Amino acid sequence: MTDLPSLFERAVTAARRLPERPDNDTLLRLYALYKQATEGDADGPQPGFFDFVGCAKREAWEQLAGMTDDEAMRNYITLVRALGAKV
Repeated sequence: MTDLPSLFERAVTAARRLPERPDNDTLLRLYALYKQATEGDADGPQPGFFDFVGCAKREAWEQLAGMTDDEAMRNYITLVRALGAKV
């Protein structure tokens, strides 16, 4: 049985090789789950007001506050698999 961090890393690699680009909402979800899994709750400076992409990413990540890294990894893996990637 593969341990969760190894499986997560395989999912990250698989997500980069998806045959089709996911929609923006899915990309934001992948980003937020990745950040939560690797860094924990959102911290640090807020993006600038006119950095619309940065603000959207930060907001998506902040919505996952309190989620454990293991839970974020599992959700990331599940989402990547749902997108058709073999993990």
